[in-house]
Amino acid sequence: MNSKSHILIVGAGPAGLMAAISAARSGAPVVLLEKQDRCGRKLQAAGGGRANLANTADNEAFMARFGRQGRFMAPALGAMDVRGLRAFLDEIGVPTYDERGRVFPRSNSAAAVRSALETSCRRLGVEIRTASPARRLLLEGAAQAPGRARVVGVAGDGWSLPARAVVLACGSPAYPSLGGCRDGLELAAQAGHAIVLPTPALVGLVCRESWPGGCAGVSLADARVWIARPGHSKAGVRGEVLFTHRGLSGPAVLDISGEVAALLARLTPVPIALEFCPDVSADQWRRRLDAWRRDHGARTVRTLLDEHLPARLARALCELAGLAPLTDAAHVTNEQRERLLRILTGLELAVTGTAGLDGAMVARGGVVLREVEPGTLESRLCAGLFFAGELLDLDGPTGGYNLQWALVSGSLAGQSAGNSGPPASD
Repeated sequence: MNSKSHILIVGAGPAGLMAAISAARSGAPVVLLEKQDRCGRKLQAAGGGRANLANTADNEAFMARFGRQGRFMAPALGAMDVRGLRAFLDEIGVPTYDERGRVFPRSNSAAAVRSALETSCRRLGVEIRTASPARRLLLEGAAQAPGRARVVGVAGDGWSLPARAVVLACGSPAYPSLGGCRDGLELAAQAGHAIVLPTPALVGLVCRESWPGGCAGVSLADARVWIARPGHSKAGVRGEVLFTHRGLSGPAVLDISGEVAALLARLTPVPIALEFCPDVSADQWRRRLDAWRRDHGARTVRTLLDEHLPARLARALCELAGLAPLTDAAHVTNEQRERLLRILTGLELAVTGTAGLDGAMVARGGVVLREVEPGTLESRLCAGLFFAGELLDLDGPTGGYNLQWALVSGSLAGQSAGNSGPPASD
């Protein structure tokens, strides 16, 4: 077979594996290139090893969670919505279930998902080459002139492979210990694509204040966190918050972390606020504090607060309010009451940094979307070049959104590459 008829997929994460399957199903010969020694290392760690594969949100709600650029996803989601994705996964031996809107494999095993995707590739005749980092796109025409360049292959260290189409599914620089890298961005730039500088997203926040470190390991199942700056909604994000040795983490914090990281590039520190019991209003807290003083005056404020918050956190908040450990409710001054009230309903913290790309689940930034055709995920600058997954400038919240996008975009990019024009003649 003419090797120029091959489809080359660069990157064997979830987007790349899916692209390889989709391209192979179109009848094209496919080679899957992976720089690591095995496929899907990051996928195998997804969701703490459980693999939150998708979210049950409908397409409109799904796109809204990716912000103003979310509508770019419409063709890929139209081709494979969450029902279609779950049907595909069931077909390859990965039945799923949903848990509060989040889709998981019934095995609760990310490793099983990775294995099923790789097995499907091999059954379809995909040639998988591991430990094969791609260094350079082989291009014909001027990459700087939109519409005139064409990709005709990929080269690595001492090797080159011709192809009629190339899918870049190399992921982002997030979590380099699991294979995150800038390779895909560098390859895209070779074809003339503009890149939005990657910053961490879904990442823990580092705070200037030291008190969160004393609560390290403590979590709140339902809190509200928001960016305390003009132009940012106090509605913020509601969900679990985890205190760490350096600041804050947990799903609610991760979901605002990308925006915080972007702000940190031009503003330090970034103020955020934390509401500890979102279902209890300021007036309700005020009445509750007054009732403690009236009805439980002999008890310490700390022990009364323990009934609503974890003990270590209650102690820390009392200290911030200027209350000694043994201060009883009867002797709380009005000033101390108001200070504690402000703390409970919107305590500000100064974010000075993040855990960085080394600790980020995904990255914000990537290939500029206006240079990619959403209906096929083909480059508008370089014929035969396609993109999938996190390499594109799209990132969503926790809850399966990013992995679902990787899978459905991989499917569309692979299918489009497989159906692309005839191979170059010898």
